[in-house]
Parts: sequence; C-alpha cells; structure tokens
Amino acid sequence: MMWFSDFTLVLPDRVVPHGSLRIAQGKIAEIADHPVNGGIRGRGHTLFAGFIDMHGDMIEQELEPRARVDFPMSVALNALDARLAAAGVTTAYASVSFSRAAHQGERRSFEHTSRVIRELAKVRGKARVDHRIHARFDITFDNAVGVLRDLLNEGHVDLVSLMDHTPGQGQYRNLEIHIKNRAAQNGVSEAEARQMVDEAIATRSRPQDILLANMRTVAQMCRDHRVPLASHDDDTAEKAHLMADLGSVISEFPVTQEAAQIAIDRGLMTAMGAPNAMRGQSYSGNLSARDAHRAGLLSILAADYHPAAILPAIRALAPHDPAGLAGAARLANVNPAKALGLTDRGEISTGKNADLVVVDASDRVVMTLRNGEMIHANGTLSMVTAALETQS
Repeated sequence: MMWFSDFTLVLPDRVVPHGSLRIAQGKIAEIADHPVNGGIRGRGHTLFAGFIDMHGDMIEQELEPRARVDFPMSVALNALDARLAAAGVTTAYASVSFSRAAHQGERRSFEHTSRVIRELAKVRGKARVDHRIHARFDITFDNAVGVLRDLLNEGHVDLVSLMDHTPGQGQYRNLEIHIKNRAAQNGVSEAEARQMVDEAIATRSRPQDILLANMRTVAQMCRDHRVPLASHDDDTAEKAHLMADLGSVISEFPVTQEAAQIAIDRGLMTAMGAPNAMRGQSYSGNLSARDAHRAGLLSILAADYHPAAILPAIRALAPHDPAGLAGAARLANVNPAKALGLTDRGEISTGKNADLVVVDASDRVVMTLRNGEMIHANGTLSMVTAALETQS
C-alpha cells in the first residue's frame, strides 16, 4: 500500500490542487481532496493518469535506424520502451504498416511487417510499458489482406487502420508541399522528387472497386475479431462518411475540418498528432490540431513520431479547453481508453489501474508507474528513494 500525498491531481473532470491517492495491489484504491500523513509528498508536483498512445511510428525507426541497418527486436523494443516510459506513456500501440510501395523484405512489406508483429508479440510481455499492435493496412495492397487475416486469427493485432498514401489525396493532397518534403527527406532536387512522386502515383493507383473491396474485407475481419477499426487521413466528406459506414471508431489525422466534423457527427473520435498540437501546425500543411481543438473536433492526441510531445501538447491545449487542464489531459488518457475499449485504465479514479505520471514544476516527467510499479524515474527527487523503500 502506498500514498501519494499533496499532489495536484488531474482527474477526468477537474483538477484537485492538494489531493492524495492510495495505491493497493496495482490499483487506485482511494482518492482524497487533501494531504494525508505519510507516503510520498508531492511538493508542487502534478499527477496525471498514464498516457495511452494509440498511434506511434517509432518501432519501425528503432528497428531500422538507418537504411538497411537492422536491429534485433529485443534491442529496438527496449530502447523504445524506455523512451515511452520517460514520456509518461503506459500503454502504447506500436504502429506498423503494410505498404504496397515496399519491396519484398523491406520495411513495410508484408513479409517484414508480419515478422515484426510476431516478434513484438513474443517479447512485449517483458516490457515496462503495455505494448500493443496497431496494424496500418494500405488499401492498395491486395496481398496483405490474407496476411492480416492470419495475424488477426493468431490474436496478434489490437487495432487496424485503413490508409492510402497515394500522393494527391489524403495526407499528401497538397502535391507541392509533398514534393518539397520528399526532396528534403531524400536529399534530392525538387525535380527529382517530383519524378519520384509521379512514379508513386502510377505504382499505387488502383481501381476504386478493388480499393472498396479491400476496405470492406478488412472491416469485416475486424468486426469478426472485435478489433477496433480506424480510418486514416480523411480529407473529404465522402471519405469520412464511407469510413463511418465501414464501422471505424477513430478518424486518425483528418486533414480537413470538414472531414473531422463529419467524423464527430457520425460518432467517431478524431485523433491527431501531439507534435502537430505542440508546434501549432501540420508539417504536411493539413489541419492544425489546435484549430481542430478550438472547433471542438479533437478527441485524442497520439504520439505519431515523438512521444515526448504528448505532455507539452496537453499544456498547449489546456488554456483553450472548456475544461482546462482536465479536458486537455483527457485527450491522452480518458478518450483513447474509451475508443479502444480499455475499461481498466485511462483515468485517476478508484478501481482503475495505477498507471500514473508524475510531472514536476518544469514539466519534466520525473516518475511513471504502471499497475503501481515504477517503470521510470529520473533520479532527481528524494521521493524516488522513498517510493522504492515503500515498495520493498
């Protein structure tokens, strides 16, 4: 049993300035709106429910930090695991992709991705963070349908999203910005990047009836296995309605306000990148997460490519949220838990898992707990020693 006393508690509906909570058997057993005797003293620190990241692209980068340089899954996951825990993430959906643009054996090919998913499933039980699998399905990639079916049958997939990264629509609807980004990313001229984009359009283009058949097949598989389905990069009213009709529960990274509005109207939650919210703009020139939030169209913050952005994104949105800090924090814990069916976590309330993030006055994550056990501590506070002694 352990008390955290005199902390600013960020509850689902309000902030308690000098609150306390008690942990017992990995759960939040009691919450008080005043300091209590004993336990770990807050001294100006803030306590959030652990962040739930439903879309993080980092595992692919950890596995292949440079082109054609492959790291073992044990090394890659351990590095990512520590990075996520230090950012306050206690549940993470590793986003891995099946892409038609990838050649056999390359990152995002169905051979490589299916192997990554199976390897991650074997080792994730030993990790600090609760790692889950988010399979991103390229709707132009017919061959991946059978592979995804096998992975779902094996119970290795926890979330599926439908994506189409063909330039000229979705995330890359602004071709000129996309060409400039490709030139910078690949260290080539804009003329060369334009040729690359033209080749990508030619390679990826598929008849609409085939794309729709792929989407319907994957959506039915998700229903059969009770795995949540998300859309990706909705950019038009028609696409937003289609994804809702297919049974999506999350609209990931809507690129227009119109698409985000329809998703919300149809009962979906919208997810946008924490880096977008932190920076105040999309690097692709699409919808700003801050603009979506001001319009009441943002439901979930995802790490996307940088988990350390989650906390500063919450802080950036809090002044404009109708519920202040409590409302902004819900975007990173309460709401993703609800969308993904995680009923045992996501908020500071009695009976929930003691997945907690301790933040100091400088907005540094100084301690992260999962199920009441410390999975990260930066070693700067005496409270860390006290916690270790209490748990021993």
